[in-house]
Amino acid sequence: MARPALVLKNIRQDYGQGESLLHVLKGASFTMKPGEMVALVAPSGTGKSTLLQIAGLLEHPTAGEVIINGRNAADLTDDERTALRRNDIGFVYQFHHLLPEFSALENIMLPQLIAGLSRNDAKERAEQMLDYLKIAHRGEHRPAELSGGEQQRVAIARAVANAPSLLLADEPTGNLDPGTAGYVFEALEALVRQSGLAALIATHNLDLAGRMDRRVTLQDGLVVAA
Repeated sequence: MARPALVLKNIRQDYGQGESLLHVLKGASFTMKPGEMVALVAPSGTGKSTLLQIAGLLEHPTAGEVIINGRNAADLTDDERTALRRNDIGFVYQFHHLLPEFSALENIMLPQLIAGLSRNDAKERAEQMLDYLKIAHRGEHRPAELSGGEQQRVAIARAVANAPSLLLADEPTGNLDPGTAGYVFEALEALVRQSGLAALIATHNLDLAGRMDRRVTLQDGLVVAA
């Protein structure tokens, strides 16, 4: 049996609020298998973004363990955490966060170059990603020249350019109209299925959530089946 792509064990996250503590996560546990798409559907303010930040090693939990591909983040140095985040985790947000001064192709190349890939290899893979997502003809265009759906497909391509094992997405279609959202989700789903990566996707779109392998929610600081 393949080892889990992501394991969260008894995650607690507390924030200071004046003289008291705000308990956002209260022992949340969650496991994802490679190739699995999971919808995280929960009301605003319940801790969805906090859970994603912790799963993506962008935030340290107050207590608990985060295990990515069998590696416990608590056992890693800051440099090792950064390397694990760079190589094993991809992020997609509601807003695309593309660098405006670079073309679509260059935006996808950048994380690969940072990871040490040669410029030729990075360009070849970026071109393959654009072609796979049916926007190869837009590769030389800057973000401002792309539609919202095109921008988000470039953001997805950038997120998976380094072939991560885990993709974390926070409302990736939240800014798109329903038709465009459906098309972008289809592109994302095809990438997940083809590559075998695990994808945890926070969304308010129940139609898209219903197309994933399972749904979870946050209830009183715990991850439960939706």
